[in-house]
Amino acid sequence: MTSPTNAREWIALSLVPKLGPIRVKWLRQQQLPWPEGWMQQMSSAQRSYLRFLLSDHATAQLDTALGWEDAPLQRAILYPGHPLWPPLLDELDDPPMVLWASGNADCLTLPAVAVVGSRYASLDGLHHALSMSRQLACAGLCVASGLAMGIDAAAHRGALEAAGATIGVLGCGIDVVYPASHRALYQQLLEGNGLILSEFSPGTPARAGHFPRRNRIITGLCRGVLVVEARQRSGSLVSARLALEQNREVFALPAALENTNAGGCLWLIQQGAKLVTCAADILEEYGIEQQATSRPTGDSVASDPGADSLVAVLGAQALSLDSIAARSQRTPAECQLELQWLELDDKVLRVPGGWIKKIV
Repeated sequence: MTSPTNAREWIALSLVPKLGPIRVKWLRQQQLPWPEGWMQQMSSAQRSYLRFLLSDHATAQLDTALGWEDAPLQRAILYPGHPLWPPLLDELDDPPMVLWASGNADCLTLPAVAVVGSRYASLDGLHHALSMSRQLACAGLCVASGLAMGIDAAAHRGALEAAGATIGVLGCGIDVVYPASHRALYQQLLEGNGLILSEFSPGTPARAGHFPRRNRIITGLCRGVLVVEARQRSGSLVSARLALEQNREVFALPAALENTNAGGCLWLIQQGAKLVTCAADILEEYGIEQQATSRPTGDSVASDPGADSLVAVLGAQALSLDSIAARSQRTPAECQLELQWLELDDKVLRVPGGWIKKIV
């Protein structure tokens, strides 16, 4: 054996201090005998700790982590060599050692496109992300994103509307919902045959330093990256740079010059990203025929079951966000997010003083 062969060994390796993914990829490439040949390339402290983790003395510690795997709940621990490990990840300079998975892991067998953009997207940006993701998913592509607010959420929702595949990659533990207002969307991915992935072990809180690491996995899983709406200095442009370094296609959606949220997209186009105006432009790049994607009559963008409760508290008189939160017994952050989707779905209007129900 020239590398770890099961989840227990890979988790043990991932716990060795200061043994990062770049070093581990180098060790894999050396074709050294596992584990002794690998240990010879480690410091004495790393060697001692890995021996401990591989021994019976660490059984309780590792069994807790291995307890995440549960076939009935569609939970799995993926690692290099696992039957469902995405081979594209091995092209990265620093591929993850372990991926915790929840949901339909068959999503990893489909060609994927990442859809990313601003957390504070405009309604036009949300509409484009949702519509294009729906069309990409309907054509058989998996839509990957980061389960963040704004464009990420619209991308996942669009794929779910098409009953297609979508992967959400987290910057926290697989069992941590971040942001908390996306609890319903997190559950919808699991119930809608989507997949949630994380490099971070269960219980790990979200931290700023985790998100660049998450972004390399989003782009690494995909054949291309679509940037829908992004500022010139944003995490989405970091994702685009990562995609270029990984030899992935980068697509960018143009926008009006006065849209400050889209300056990054215009810059990407200047730098050579492919300008796209519709999903067909991306599908053509991959030789895939576009499918019909019309929504069923009465289908709603705001698919959170709690959305109707917000519509119910609104009337012709404007209500502030705090008033809506108090009447619906939800937090202002949750209401703000859902009102955004209801506005996109043409059910509510934002007016001076707050929000009103739109009368059709």
